[in-house]
Amino acid sequence: MNKPAARLIGAIGQRIAPLDATIPIASVWRLSWRRVGRNRNVIIGFLVVGLMASVALSAPWLAPRDPTHNDLANALRPPNSPGFPLGSDNLGRDILSRVIWGSRISLTVGLVVQSFAVVVGTLLGLVAGFYGGWTDDVVSGLTNVMFALPRLLFALAIVAALGPSLNNVFIALGIVGWPMLCRIVRAQTLSLRGKDFVEAARAIGATDLKIIIRHILPNALSPIIVVATVGMARAILAEASLSFLGLGAQPPMPSWGTMMSRGQTYIWSAPWLMLFPGVAIFIAVLGLNLLGDGLRDVLDPRVRD
Repeated sequence: MNKPAARLIGAIGQRIAPLDATIPIASVWRLSWRRVGRNRNVIIGFLVVGLMASVALSAPWLAPRDPTHNDLANALRPPNSPGFPLGSDNLGRDILSRVIWGSRISLTVGLVVQSFAVVVGTLLGLVAGFYGGWTDDVVSGLTNVMFALPRLLFALAIVAALGPSLNNVFIALGIVGWPMLCRIVRAQTLSLRGKDFVEAARAIGATDLKIIIRHILPNALSPIIVVATVGMARAILAEASLSFLGLGAQPPMPSWGTMMSRGQTYIWSAPWLMLFPGVAIFIAVLGLNLLGDGLRDVLDPRVRD
C-alpha cells in the first residue's frame, strides 16, 4: 500500500485538535477537564457567573420588595436604613431589589445576544471557510464592513432608528455581535479542511454536511466557547451603556444601566444610586472575563501543565 493511501486510511475516524494535529479531540477535552480544577480564573469566574445566575433565577424570592413600587415617604433612604439594606432611590424604590431583578435583564441580554451571534457567526464562518471562492469573498467582505463600523455606535444607531426598548437592544447587539465569531470559525475551518482526517472522510464518501458537523465543528468548539463567554460580558456592558443613554430598558424596568442613568442627578447627595448598580456591572463583567480567560488556557492543547 502506498504512503498516501495508508495515511488516509489511518486518519479515518480520527478527530484532531486544530491547534495540535497529533492530539485527538477526545484527549484534548479530557486534558482540558483535568486542568479546570487547577485554573484559578476558571474557578473564580465560574463561581461569580454561577452566583449571578442563581440570583437572577431566584429574584422573586430573594428581592425583599417590589422593584417597581414607589414609596415616596421613604425616598432617598441611605444604605443600612430599616427595610432598605442598600438604600432607596428618589421614588422610594428599594435599591437591593432593583439590583437583584436587574441581574435577570443583564443575564438575558448576554444569553440571547450571544446565542444569536454563535448561530450566525458559526454558520457563516463554517460555510466561508469550507467552500472558499466567492462564498468566502462575500462573507469576508461583509465581516470587514462590520468591523469597520464602531460596534457601540452602530448598535446605538440601530436602536435609535428602531426606537428605545429592550427588544430592540437584543436586535442591535445581535447584529453587531457575530463578526468576531465568524472570523474565528472561518480561520479554524480553513486550517482544518485540508487535514488528513477530512480528506479521509471525503475518500469514504462523506457528504460536505457530515464532514462539517462531525469533523470541522467539534474541532472549532474551543474558540467558540471562549469567544461566546467573553462576548456575554461585552453584551452586558453594551446593554448597560445603551440603557444609560435612555435607549435600552425603559422605566420602571430595573436595568442596571437605567438605574445609573437616573442616579447621576443625585451623584453627590445620594451616590449609592449609582454605586451599587455600577458594582453589579463590574462584578458580572469581571466574572465573565475571568471565565473566558481561564477557558482559553484550559482548552488550548498547546499549554503544558
